[in-house]
Amino acid sequence: MVLVAVFGTALLVAVLLSGLAARTVLSTSFLFLVGGAIVSDGFLGLIHITPDSEIVAATADLALFAVLFTDGMHVSFAKLRANWKNPARALGLGMPLAFVFMALVTHFLVGLDWTTSFLVGAVLAPTDPVFASAIVGRKEVPAKLRQLLNVESGINDGLALPVVLILIAAAGPAAGSAEASGSKIAVELLLGLVFGVALPLLVNWLVRFRLLGAEPKLQPLLPLATGIILYGACHLTHANPYLAAFSAGAVLAHVSPEAKESFEPLGEALAELAKFAALLVFGALLTPQLFGDLSFGGYVTVVLAIVLIRPASLLLSLIGTSISRKERLVAAWFGPKGFASVVYGLLVLQSGIPQAEEAFTLIAVCIAFSIIAHSSTDVPIARAFDVDDLAGIPDKREDTDTPPKETHADARP
Repeated sequence: MVLVAVFGTALLVAVLLSGLAARTVLSTSFLFLVGGAIVSDGFLGLIHITPDSEIVAATADLALFAVLFTDGMHVSFAKLRANWKNPARALGLGMPLAFVFMALVTHFLVGLDWTTSFLVGAVLAPTDPVFASAIVGRKEVPAKLRQLLNVESGINDGLALPVVLILIAAAGPAAGSAEASGSKIAVELLLGLVFGVALPLLVNWLVRFRLLGAEPKLQPLLPLATGIILYGACHLTHANPYLAAFSAGAVLAHVSPEAKESFEPLGEALAELAKFAALLVFGALLTPQLFGDLSFGGYVTVVLAIVLIRPASLLLSLIGTSISRKERLVAAWFGPKGFASVVYGLLVLQSGIPQAEEAFTLIAVCIAFSIIAHSSTDVPIARAFDVDDLAGIPDKREDTDTPPKETHADARP
């Protein structure tokens, strides 16, 4: 109950400060991260959470699923068909470059063996749109930039997972992961994709029966029920839940735009709650001891990962594209490490490989620095695109006859 009370308090503070956060570099994500650290054993000692606590993996897993499900609904297949080359470049070239560069820097500066270094590179390769929401969530930001970041971050989680599992198996004796094989991982990814496509289609088919259908006030619960069933089915069958979530959100929005419209406010709110809970729990792991365990070379690696490796990798992958220089620079900066990296980092820690603790320390510190850097710069950079109606700020035009611009994810800091 202490954790529940702490979460409620942090949520109240975040809501009260959300208006200020939307106008400044203050970030509600950062507030939850710091709040979790303050109430942990490292400071006030109000809650006691360790990396092997079940609540850590559960909240991060659920938050990532919820965020990907709602983000998938923002993908337009028509626009994706017309602008698929840029996301394909980011995924096919930018992500592998970041993976290799991160592994090289980790090996030479931190001293981890080659396999574990490549494992760290795989864990930190996925990006997360949550901590750049003022960029991917504002319609005033150029569509190519939003599409690039949203699709890249939605798909790269699923692409990184098989590499993470294979490298864990290769790194040494693993607790429950050593038996992972390429064929097994391929089946899990395929199942995730099949579930993510088939379930929304089935639900949409059922709704069209004459005797079936939801009354207006219950319509938002239809996509919610679909997501809950999908989450349970993936974990029961070991299908990839993240690929399933993103694909299900995209398919549902495509076949049933009315379901997307009715669910969007509820979905965004639920995704926010899941995200805040995961940030609070993850923040509780950020004790002074964890930061003290990271070497100087580790801190240099973290800085390079954020300010050099991701930007350089994406800029190289976008050479020759039609994206403007300004948009390329923004896309290159926003490569935040988020919930996918938290989940995969926990897999590394719980795997039992020889250098698991050292790898997790580096991963956790990198995620923390990335959250701080990216969630506190998305609003100022979004303003460079003349964004007037940022998250949570009432539109002055509401007092006139001119309708406000259409927005989504208004609660996403």
